[in-house]
Amino acid sequence: MSIAFTPHYEDASRRGWQYRLHLDAPLLVALIAVSTLGLIVLYSAGGGDIDLVKRQLVRLGIAFTGMLVVAQLPPRLLQRLTPWLFVIGILFLLAVLVSGETSGGAQRWLNLYFVRFQPSEMMKLAVPMMVAWYLANTRLPPHRWQLLASATLIALPVLMIAKQPDLGTALLIASSGLFVVFLAGLQWRLLAFFSVMAAAAAPLLWHFMREYQRQRVMTLLHPESDPLGSGYHIIQSKIAIGSGGLFGKGWMNGTQ
Repeated sequence: MSIAFTPHYEDASRRGWQYRLHLDAPLLVALIAVSTLGLIVLYSAGGGDIDLVKRQLVRLGIAFTGMLVVAQLPPRLLQRLTPWLFVIGILFLLAVLVSGETSGGAQRWLNLYFVRFQPSEMMKLAVPMMVAWYLANTRLPPHRWQLLASATLIALPVLMIAKQPDLGTALLIASSGLFVVFLAGLQWRLLAFFSVMAAAAAPLLWHFMREYQRQRVMTLLHPESDPLGSGYHIIQSKIAIGSGGLFGKGWMNGTQ
């Protein structure tokens, strides 16, 4: 009887370090390759500033360490923690609206004395995880009531973040939640219907946007209207792409 279990354990032991560390070896190699290429390009574009590369290398080290730590968490544990993470994020957003710190004309920061952070950042993960948690316990593809519940889970933090105001982050979080609904099997006709409704609501959104938000949209569409101000970086990016061409200007020859 004991022989029947032997191949299973032998097979598990032969899978190597990527199995024990819960990592995808090809994906990890690709990430390291892209990060290395990024450091090389950063050194060239930064005029040979090695300190700039060192600071980026520290950030990459923190990011890879975080990835390794999270990879060790069992999926079931993440599933159990998701509702708590979402509720805590909502409470933090409420605290920001009530007593958050203002910086750059927006009330986005929460000061807990030992740390100062933006709760909207944690919602970038909490919202898609919460929508996935809800849909995982329902019958798929989602129907009317499931879609309504998913929309509520997405809209609640999105509206609170837009109130700060932080329209960019609000749209990003809304997109992440809607993408989960799409992957859950949203019907194409419903997707087309919601797309048409969103396009029809664009003038209403424009009406409620603040002046600086409207200015950012206009700058994106017409950066030449303010070449030395808000449109400067977009214009410089276009010049860099145009002057570099398909293969770039070469090592240490960047001008933009």
